[in-house]
Amino acid sequence: MNVVVWVVSGVLAAVFLIAGIMKLTKSKDQLIANPAMGWASDFSPGVLKFIGCAEIAGAIGLILPGALGVATWLIPTAAIGIAIVMAGAVITHGRRKELTNIVINLALLALALLVAIEHTGPQSF
Repeated sequence: MNVVVWVVSGVLAAVFLIAGIMKLTKSKDQLIANPAMGWASDFSPGVLKFIGCAEIAGAIGLILPGALGVATWLIPTAAIGIAIVMAGAVITHGRRKELTNIVINLALLALALLVAIEHTGPQSF
């Protein structure tokens, strides 16, 4: 199970690193121009940058502590943070009635919770 959790952590980290970098490097107008990012029109540029920073921090927190063997409590903390971001995404897409995005966000939320649960307690490493 440990290998599965690390693979899931790696996939989540990659997804959130890419998404976070995109939010930090593109303007609000560039994000809105992407058909999958129409939700960005509901938020200020500052909030979009904050979401991007949270995603990058979560991605780093999923991998780096375990790879270095230092402060491994950050792994479940990062996974919970990602789950919170995804809960907000589910709410946002729910308001916009974007069913496909809701399903994707729920899947990412479930994977983040799996990582959080599996990296908590004595069996975690």
